[in-house]
Amino acid sequence: MDEGLVIIWHSRTGGAAAMARAAMQGAAKYAPDIPARLIPAEAAKARDVIGARACLFVCPENLASMTGVMKEFFDRSYYPVLAAGERIAGRPYATAIAAGSDGGGATRQIDRIVTGWRLKRLAEPLICNFHAQTPEEIMADKVLDEEDRRRCEELGGGLAAYLDLC
Repeated sequence: MDEGLVIIWHSRTGGAAAMARAAMQGAAKYAPDIPARLIPAEAAKARDVIGARACLFVCPENLASMTGVMKEFFDRSYYPVLAAGERIAGRPYATAIAAGSDGGGATRQIDRIVTGWRLKRLAEPLICNFHAQTPEEIMADKVLDEEDRRRCEELGGGLAAYLDLC
């Protein structure tokens, strides 16, 4: 375990990317001595999860599920991380979901996967609702409002501060 907080993220229209960046800023602000790293889901590897002291998974919800790129990360990483067994059991994680309306489906999917890895949820799921319902709204670039940016910053900061205390 040589890394502190790893933020694995995917975004199509900018909402989840802004959420991940805000979480990273919060980690730097609230626990500057804890290393934190943003890793796009398409570049993330099993070793990133195995080497992290905590993980934050950030993605949009698409059709009541996590985005396909994030799912592909979990598909290719699942068994190598599972093989790490006791080395990672009990490590903290959290989720942040960019939703058009609900966000619960993506949250449940990620929870089911990381339960197999025996990670432990440290914070309530963070869902930023962009209220995108029409095709035009769904495909439009998303802008994170100030309240949601603050919530994402606090989530990243809280995870990093937790590691600072351990």
